[in-house]
Amino acid sequence: MISVVVPVRNEEENIAPLIGEIAAAAKAGVPIAEIVYVDDGSDDGTLAALKKMKSDVPMLKIVRHDHACGQSAGLWTGIKASRQEIIVTLDGDGQNNPADIGLVYETYQKALKDSPGAKIMVAGQREKRQDNLVRILSSRIANTIRSSLLKDGTRDTGCSLKLYRREDYLALPYFNHMHRYIPALMNREGVLVRHVNVSHRPRTRGASKYGTIDRLIAGLSDLLGVKWLLMRGRGPVNI
Repeated sequence: MISVVVPVRNEEENIAPLIGEIAAAAKAGVPIAEIVYVDDGSDDGTLAALKKMKSDVPMLKIVRHDHACGQSAGLWTGIKASRQEIIVTLDGDGQNNPADIGLVYETYQKALKDSPGAKIMVAGQREKRQDNLVRILSSRIANTIRSSLLKDGTRDTGCSLKLYRREDYLALPYFNHMHRYIPALMNREGVLVRHVNVSHRPRTRGASKYGTIDRLIAGLSDLLGVKWLLMRGRGPVNI
């Protein structure tokens, strides 16, 4: 069964619509048992909106940071709080389509049949990105640099729609901004990464919480750190 984990900060307007879509995916047959929202220190009505949805969607679980800790911390908190074997992550801004959870899960099931007993991750890759030109170009440049240095085989690591086993994620070294490097970190632990094209929607409510320059500055030092981790990886271990 799946735990869907969604970290959010100041996404009051997107809470009800997105939870409704995730619940609809569960009703359509995707084996979602739990929806875990992490409120990352929001100072708007996000927490109130989550509590209001709780009565209508019993599978919703709410976790809160008392101050903003960042997306990677939100993911770590949510995955630690989850209770299912399989984790699916989504952005809280509504740009990932919850209907694609079924596609990601089907890709996972097929990968398991092709590689019985393997540890599998499925990374969504946005087929047609619905963002402004600055965000698209900066992301494309960052992805090109990252992919060429880390050799992770992923063209769009910024897509938050991903599926992996809870235990595989919790085995990764934790650090701030690690969510941008999960495919490379999973490779380091012997996890097979499979990719699938997914849809991407324009943001219709709220505003982005992530800038361009601050991500670039943090990304340069993070990239070198992840490269070091890959070089110091323990490699496959037979027990």
